[in-house]
Amino acid sequence: MKIVLDGNRMTSKEEAHAYLKEVFGFPEYYGKNLDALFDCLTEGGAMEVDFQHTDEMKAALGKYGDNLLRVFRDAENIILEIK
Repeated sequence: MKIVLDGNRMTSKEEAHAYLKEVFGFPEYYGKNLDALFDCLTEGGAMEVDFQHTDEMKAALGKYGDNLLRVFRDAENIILEIK
């Protein structure tokens, strides 16, 4: 499974988590934080994530954007391609 993420859609923490919930199809109880993101990413099967416009996302989110990318890198079942 390959998922393409657009960092331009992540201009705030709230928008980032709403977008990720939509794209990945996370359940309604998704906690909308980095711990919940890690849990959801590691519960699913293996996938490839093409993360585009990461510089724009990091500019909008600051340190939180770096931490969000770290969650994707730390999720063992994710093959991450950053552009």
